[in-house]
Amino acid sequence: MAPLPGPREEHQLRQIAETVRIADGRGITLWLRGGWAMDFHLGEVTRPHGDIDWFARVQDAPLLADALLGHGYRPVPGPPPDLQLDFEKEGLESSFTLVDRDAQGRVVVAGGPWKGEPWPAGMLDPDAGPGRLGDVSCPIVAPRAQIEIKRMMPVWDPSRPRRPKDAADIARLEAALRAEGERAEEERG
Repeated sequence: MAPLPGPREEHQLRQIAETVRIADGRGITLWLRGGWAMDFHLGEVTRPHGDIDWFARVQDAPLLADALLGHGYRPVPGPPPDLQLDFEKEGLESSFTLVDRDAQGRVVVAGGPWKGEPWPAGMLDPDAGPGRLGDVSCPIVAPRAQIEIKRMMPVWDPSRPRRPKDAADIARLEAALRAEGERAEEERG
């Protein structure tokens, strides 16, 4: 049984909804990634979250930063601004990893030492649909890409070893995808 969201997760969920409203108001598409993307896919809060992770298009970064600053978000020093934007509001951190597209249309790393390297195929696939948690709906990283990212991050960046929560997230997502596949098979059957 999943834990009920505590006050911090409820606050983060309100901030996710606010961030989506701010971005939508400027014509910016964001995608939740990490633990919150998993929870939005599953439709339940599965664990506490340290921060809120997003993907955003590099060309939207200046507009996104301006919009967030206008709503009380403060910049937080972090990775190079061509790679990621970090903000804080009311004690909660939000990180926006920037993505771009290459000549073949693949989603790629926007900056830093891995600039131009592809992210998993289908990562921002609109067919994944938005995730939902309660009455909040938000675009999310496709679940299969979430699994690949969690599996590969320690390979791509050896300074970031796999954490126990990553293994648990992979197991949850794989179980959910199996169950979804079985339901789809039964409906066709």
